[in-house]
This record gives sequence, structure tokens and C-alpha cells, in this order.
Amino acid sequence: MAVDILIGLQWGDEGKGKIVDVLAPTYDIVARFQGGPNAGHTLEFEGTKHVLHQIPSGIFHPHIQNIIGNGVVLDPIVFRNEMQKLTDRGVDAAQNLFISKKASLILPSHRVMDRVSEEALGTSKIGSTLKGIGPTYQDKIGRVGLRVGDILSDDFRECYNKLVDRHRSIIQFYGEQLELGEQEQAFFDAVDYLRTLKLVDTEYMINSAIQSGKRILAEGAQGSLLDVDFGTYPFVTSSTTLVAGACTGLGVAPRHIGEVYGIFKAYCTRVGSGPFPTELLDEVGEEIRKAGNEFGSTTGRPRRCGWIDLPTLKYSIMLNGVTQLNMMKADVLTEFDTIKVCTHYKLASGEVTDHVPHSLEAEKLEPVYEELPGWKVDLNKIESVEELPKAFKDYLSFLEEHLQVPITIVSVGPDRKSTLRREAVIA
Repeated sequence: MAVDILIGLQWGDEGKGKIVDVLAPTYDIVARFQGGPNAGHTLEFEGTKHVLHQIPSGIFHPHIQNIIGNGVVLDPIVFRNEMQKLTDRGVDAAQNLFISKKASLILPSHRVMDRVSEEALGTSKIGSTLKGIGPTYQDKIGRVGLRVGDILSDDFRECYNKLVDRHRSIIQFYGEQLELGEQEQAFFDAVDYLRTLKLVDTEYMINSAIQSGKRILAEGAQGSLLDVDFGTYPFVTSSTTLVAGACTGLGVAPRHIGEVYGIFKAYCTRVGSGPFPTELLDEVGEEIRKAGNEFGSTTGRPRRCGWIDLPTLKYSIMLNGVTQLNMMKADVLTEFDTIKVCTHYKLASGEVTDHVPHSLEAEKLEPVYEELPGWKVDLNKIESVEELPKAFKDYLSFLEEHLQVPITIVSVGPDRKSTLRREAVIA
């Protein structure tokens, strides 16, 4: 049986958590393969909103096994708090949660390093969530980091102290002193809790499940345009957010990849610094922000908003081999008389292209828009594809014609019930 993969196609915050929750009942396993507490996957059902940061979005389904893969960076403190919130809501998360021994640990000193290095950049800040993600991946690549399996060793405290001493010298380079205080005790308390859970070699678990014919859904975090190699570098995250990241982040061979669900919003958003060709710095952008409640679920920061960008979408589709598209938050655009769609870029040279330049930041480009009529109908109240207004159906057809991938799911509201499935035919 193949592993299906769910990927964000923009700069994150596309609504991946909701789609995982919608698709999850048909799967036996849901697995996270990269990122860490910088993720914020929001699920809403039965009138309650849930935000997951490190735990896979299949956790609310008792029949599903949830895996935190080796490509994830895990903050024990944040993780323990997240587990407690689930317990308070009557969810026995520990029963069906499995954590890779090879997942990297975020130490309190990693968060300090994240802050001081970001502050040192001044006006050139990356826009880090300051969760310690980047420094943890740096230690992983530098082969000095600690992993979940290390907490089972008798010399874990010694290894911890050695790594913290290393961090201390780096922090001193930035002119600060490392003071962890109560965070250090909280870390070790959380590690004690972590030891009580199912810490396993998840690569064997997943490959055994593949051989047994079980259905597996791999859940990505952040978005394709934040990929460390193919995103808007250097304003990117520290992991591989593409489909390829599922192979390395779970231990899955490429031949086992099946469907690739690409998630995107009906418009674009971005949190933090970095290029954003279709960004709207006017009242239209503010209207989208308010209508879509575009504030980070992890940081609370207001998201930058703009019209949908087809060149970057086509780029992400190409890199991921997307087989199905899922469009989110279509209801947010309900009040607009016309909807703009960026189909190409006009470069400083005068060339018009639908290719993404090497550096969106350095290239002085102008979005080329086509305008489509708005639908002016409250999509929240629609319960079937047949009820969708013609203008909205035309919008979907326009996107499919340009993207050449079917849009099979359309979200028209935050609740899991506000999800329409459709059969799409590409001309």
C-alpha cells in the first residue's frame, strides 16, 4: 500500500490540519515528517477549535495510529503542554501516539539561540517563530544534537550539559549570557514524561504497515514556498517541506508514494519577512485579513495577505508531483465584486513569464492579473457542489485550466462539515 502525502503549496497556514482531519477516517496511520512547534494546525468541529503544534492531526480519531517521525524537531515542554490540553478535553492521546527515537530534541538553550541570532540580524530578520527550530536543525546537521532516543541513556544529563555548554559559548559571542532558570527544570520534567510514552523506531513501524497494506497519510508542516532549498531563500524554514521530506523524515522509499494532496488558499498569506509578489498593502488586504481571521495560530502575528499567485502554485505543484488540489477559505472572498488572479510576472527586462525567478526578493517584478467576477454568495451555507454559484464554479475552472490538476476538495468554512468534495475534469 502507498503512502499518501498532504503538502502546503504556499507559505504555510493553508489549512492542512482541517484537511487531515477530514481525510483521516479513511487512514490507519497519520504521520508528521518535519517541522516542530512552529507548526499550528487548526481543526474545528462540534463548535470547538483545536490547534496542534507537534502532534499529528489524526489524534482525534481513536482508531488511528499517530506517528511523530524522525524528521520532526520535538520540544518536550511544548509537547507535554499539548498532551495535557488533549487530556483535559477527554482525548487519550498517549494510547495511539508513537514517537521516533531519531526525532531531534529542542532544548531551552535552542530557543535562546534562536532569539539572539534573529535579533542580531536587525532589519534583515528572517521572521523566525523563535521556537528554537533553526538552531536545532543546525545541531542535527552539525552532528552534535540530541535525539529522543538519547533520553533513554544513562549519560543523557552529561550529554545535555555538553551541548548546553556549546550553546553558551555561541550565545556569549552575541554578547549575552545564557540563563535558563526554571525552563531547565521544566525541560527535565517534560523529558521524564516523554520517557513514559511509546518511543519506537518508527521507520520500521511505517514500512511494516506499508507491507501489511495499511493506509498511511503523511502530514507536512509549513508550506512548499518555505522549503529550505526551493523556497524564498533565505526567508524559509529549516527543513524540507516538500514531498521529498516525507521520504527522509519518515524513512519511506520514493516508490511507496501514492496520492499527493496539495493544499492552497483561494488567496495568499505569509507570516514574517520575505518576498510576496501579490501582497496587498491597502484596504483590500486588510479586508481579507479580517474576513479570514488571518493571525498566526502559533505566534498570533497578523498575516500578510494578497491575491492568489499561480506562478508559485504551479512551481509547488511541479516540485511535489501533486495529484489532487484542495482549496481552502473560499468563503473569505465572498464580499468582493471582482477577484484578481496573478497568472504571470512581468520582469524588469519586460519579459512576461509564469516561472518563479531564482530570487523573488532580488527580481523587480510586477504581477500580471486577470480579473474574474465575484460570487457574492455566503458559501458557509452551501452543503453540496451543485449549490455553488456559477461565478465560483468559473473561478475553480479557471484555476484548474492553469494548474492542470483537479481541485477535488473545496472548503467553505472552518468546521469539518464545511467541506465539499467534487469530481473535476481537466480539459
